[in-house]
Amino acid sequence: MCGIFAYLGNKNNAGEIILEGLKSLEYRGYDSWGITVKLNKKLKIEKQIGKIGEAKISLPNSTLGIGHTRWATHGGVTVQNAHPHLDCHKEIAVIHNGIIENFTELKKELIQKGHKFLSETDTEVISHLIEEYLKKGGLASSVRDTFNRLKGLSAIVVAYAPSKEIIAVKNGSPLVIGKGKNELFIASDIAGILKHTNNIYFLEDQEMIILGEKVKLLKLPNGNQIEPRFQKITWNFESSEKGKFKHFYLKEIHEQPKIIKNTALYSLEGTKKLANLIHKAYGTFMIACGSASYAALAGTYIFSSLAKKHVNFTIGSEFKYIEDFVKNNTLLIPISQSGESIDVIEPVTRVKNQKGSKIASILNVLGSTLYRISDFKLLLNAGPEKCVIATKSFTTMVSVLLLTAYTLAKQQKQGQKLLLQASENVKKILKKSNVLKIKQVAKNLKNKEHIFLIGRGLSYATALEATLKLKESTYIHAEGFAAGELKHGVIALIDKGTPCIVFAPADETYDEIISNAQEIKARGGHIIGIGPKENPVFDEFLITGDLKEATIIPQIVTIQLLAYHLALLKGIKDPDKPRNLAKSVTVK
Repeated sequence: MCGIFAYLGNKNNAGEIILEGLKSLEYRGYDSWGITVKLNKKLKIEKQIGKIGEAKISLPNSTLGIGHTRWATHGGVTVQNAHPHLDCHKEIAVIHNGIIENFTELKKELIQKGHKFLSETDTEVISHLIEEYLKKGGLASSVRDTFNRLKGLSAIVVAYAPSKEIIAVKNGSPLVIGKGKNELFIASDIAGILKHTNNIYFLEDQEMIILGEKVKLLKLPNGNQIEPRFQKITWNFESSEKGKFKHFYLKEIHEQPKIIKNTALYSLEGTKKLANLIHKAYGTFMIACGSASYAALAGTYIFSSLAKKHVNFTIGSEFKYIEDFVKNNTLLIPISQSGESIDVIEPVTRVKNQKGSKIASILNVLGSTLYRISDFKLLLNAGPEKCVIATKSFTTMVSVLLLTAYTLAKQQKQGQKLLLQASENVKKILKKSNVLKIKQVAKNLKNKEHIFLIGRGLSYATALEATLKLKESTYIHAEGFAAGELKHGVIALIDKGTPCIVFAPADETYDEIISNAQEIKARGGHIIGIGPKENPVFDEFLITGDLKEATIIPQIVTIQLLAYHLALLKGIKDPDKPRNLAKSVTVK
């Protein structure tokens, strides 16, 4: 969940290059940051607490350095706990993404040998272990032997004062190598490197790479040398810039009409192949986390109603408790924006290795871990999503699942037409006149402590995703419920003036959801309706198109705008980076 960036080349502003690289990776973690550069066989280090967005550095000129932006796991947010971490002689600098499960016993062993620790982190044991192994070996073998002793999923990058090399090694957590003209880069993902080069190597698990005058790739645990195969990545770097928008959050909301339209036009072949895999499979499980999990839940309703097909869904972190049902002819459909979520990667890898199940992934990042381990990949092609809060990735996931379901039902053209209509409807929602109405609702919610959201059927999934948007954007306590559960306990929470957002599509759930809204209103609740038809029970109403199963798309875009503007009203200065969250969850 941390961001790693390293540089080695012929430019003498390594510190500035690394700083800019870390800024492009800040969505991975933004508690604190640090950079080390090498000068005259000495390491110069700078660390700071807080976000790196406006930071400047005062490091000397150098052609080699490593940097890190942190999402805290072990130890508080302090300068001492920020990476890089040094050894006792301040010659070894280490940056790390992951968790060392056996760091307590390693730390105890090292303390007994006289090592002094300056932080509370698990990472610091790495620099001291390397220091210990250097007493009897070279740098590469010392890094190798150290990494072989670490338990858990980690990626580390090491700089050594007497050396002109940088060494990186991984198991689980992602690392990407970039090769430019007389310069080399290491980053947590390709977004940090594309500005410099599109010649990329994705480091695999149990691989160690040594960057220097030559690039050496070794396979652990023994260190046998293998050949790295760099590849050209075609991804528009400009799409990862804010452009005219103040925040990535708003920019990515506004990108959705075009992306939904492109999904309708250019994902026909991919969804046809996925539909065929689902049709042939003995059973199908979708696995996802966060917003992707609500897209998957929406998918279960869509597959059931359209294709009369039962497609199971399980949250990634819970999958291991039910995976006994998975057979070798079961199809797994992991859904992930980053393709790096550990709660998805781990069960998918385990089931593929142990049971031989086919993996058909829906994901956004080319070359990610999930991409590389999948048998079939359906790329979202939504472009980089820099805001930590999912917007365009969610609606694209839903669009892909909807088109797949229509294809499975032998109605692909109808599905395509529906998505094109959804694209046009989202354009209307983004118009200034409609946004003003959304802003007014946001003003009315600004001082509320609780918000409840309800839906039925597919709109239950809508309510859950909308709840997440409000929680992570505004820090207001929000809860989403299946409307039928109101009388089973939830209605006890309704007081006079309690805001309740009601998703009311013009489908078979409409009459019942209106009845539920009336029950809430009878107890003093304030009803905010979202859907195609106004109703007297609504105290406030935000209109969306009547788009059958695709109604979820404009409804969620409406909520995205509401959450964004409510966040600004609440005084949240940087809605792109909500507190305590990171874009890519690579630790348990």
